[in-house]
Amino acid sequence: MTRVLVVDDQELVRAGLASLLRTASDITEVREVSDGEAAVAAAERERFDVVLMDIRLPGMNGIAATETILRKVPDPPHVIVLTTFDVDEYVYEALRAGASGFLLKDTSPRRLIEAVGVVTRGEMLFAPAVTRRLVEAYTRQPASAVEPEALSDLTAREREVLRLVGLGIDNEAIAGQLHVTEGTVKTHLHRIMTKLSLNSRAQAVVMAYESGLVVPGRTR
Repeated sequence: MTRVLVVDDQELVRAGLASLLRTASDITEVREVSDGEAAVAAAERERFDVVLMDIRLPGMNGIAATETILRKVPDPPHVIVLTTFDVDEYVYEALRAGASGFLLKDTSPRRLIEAVGVVTRGEMLFAPAVTRRLVEAYTRQPASAVEPEALSDLTAREREVLRLVGLGIDNEAIAGQLHVTEGTVKTHLHRIMTKLSLNSRAQAVVMAYESGLVVPGRTR
């Protein structure tokens, strides 16, 4: 059963999202707050499984609130950011901060409820093509192709798994390419996330690009 926090400064939007979520049988509680500071306070005070976070908020914006929640809250919730445009630098920064994915504000009610279930299962929320288009538009790669020190703790196989994740390949396909089981891929990915202090698969995609493991425009 899932507990959700809705963060939006527009009362009508916030109330509408909350009302839709309350219709889902597996969502047990929905709380609402109107700004980033209140979102952080609520997440520190109560346990939520998912936070729906508007990016453009007064005071502490959604990016800063996401980063703070994921850093300060033990066993933090999955964060879905809400945006108007899918290819948006604010969305990129939110994924970089550890958000699990994003939804357009005009998404359908069914898609909204499905999205909550997707991130609670630890799956990718959006299509790999959208992820790559977004990350390639705003990625900040180092000037050289030398892997940064952050990746030095990864084994060669873990770096390869991270590269394939960055290309938008799912676990089943990665297992096929590497001739291992899907469970082995999940184990590698868990170790990668732990070593690099990553909070989501989307954040791993960003890391793959920013480290130079994946080069924008290349598909292999």
